[in-house]
Amino acid sequence: MTCILGIDPGSRATGYGLIEQTETTIQYVASGCIRTHSQDFLLRLKEIYEGIELVVSEYSVDECAIEEVFVAQNPNAALKLGQARGAAMVAVLAHEILISEYAARFVKNMVVGTGRATKDQVQYMVKVLLRLEGDISKDASDALAIAICHGFSRRTNDWATRG
Repeated sequence: MTCILGIDPGSRATGYGLIEQTETTIQYVASGCIRTHSQDFLLRLKEIYEGIELVVSEYSVDECAIEEVFVAQNPNAALKLGQARGAAMVAVLAHEILISEYAARFVKNMVVGTGRATKDQVQYMVKVLLRLEGDISKDASDALAIAICHGFSRRTNDWATRG
């Protein structure tokens, strides 16, 4: 059984989701959101680092997957997102856990079947795939989608190397 941590980075809210994968199943473990409170950006990075470090320490994480930075129109926002992503990655790497990176479109395609899926569609499919009931935040469902995508990618790669 492999425990996979998915991370959806953000400077104000970083989602995390953990699943366990066997050869034939995926199962929900935990999810949540690290909400930063400081007005100082550097202190928010510290909060992200500490939050992810706590998650990794609390669970037996074997592998990690994180969303790549998406650069749209605002380069300053992309830079801050990259720094938040870096803080989360360093917290994982401090535990010597390997990290895989996935583009948002690839995650959506793997989980929903289209790279243009909405956040609501991703959230719905995550709940279906993990048999979850009730509400789950968009940040947590995005992180779980990243973990699921990694699990599906691992499985595909395993099957390809067995053939």
